[in-house]
Amino acid sequence: MKVHYIGIVRNLPGAEPQELVSEKELSAYSRFTRNSYAEFMSLFAGKVAQATKPGQRQDVEQQEHTFHAYARSEGVCGIVITDHEYPQLVAHQLLSKVVDEFLGQHPLSTWKTGSPTLAMPQLKEYITKYQDPQQADSILKIQKELDETKITLHKTIESVLQRGEKIDDLVQKSDGLSAQSKMFYQQAKKQNSCCVVM
Repeated sequence: MKVHYIGIVRNLPGAEPQELVSEKELSAYSRFTRNSYAEFMSLFAGKVAQATKPGQRQDVEQQEHTFHAYARSEGVCGIVITDHEYPQLVAHQLLSKVVDEFLGQHPLSTWKTGSPTLAMPQLKEYITKYQDPQQADSILKIQKELDETKITLHKTIESVLQRGEKIDDLVQKSDGLSAQSKMFYQQAKKQNSCCVVM
């Protein structure tokens, strides 16, 4: 699972999309192809942003990449590019966070026209942190822990059955204990009936 790109694209009606800020993780590509992949990501991020209506979220698969998009009515679209195995839920949580932070830091007047140079240094931190979706998303982390617990419990029951203890045998033994308890109670009652306390 890998996050390759996080970016914000200006997506105003009737205008060409413009990448405003982005962070790319290109270490998986050779030195000779990194620039080509970076251009491909920026170009297709713009195309996906242009095809995403305000208020809409969508996922678009292109070869080995998935483009997760979230367009806002303010005129921006957040794009996260991942591989196909990356969880959609985590990608869209990241998108919401990044778009909200971008709009909080950069008012419309700073990016509405021209080719502004904007900074968003936390993208570098996010692209590193979100490489492992289980660390980034607490729900996935809890789900993984629950799955591990389930496996441990399953292994424990298997080990009991492997030792020759069968559940039916255990039930019969408990029934036998109940019968012995009843007999003991009746004998104790008989023993005590001879003595009367005055």
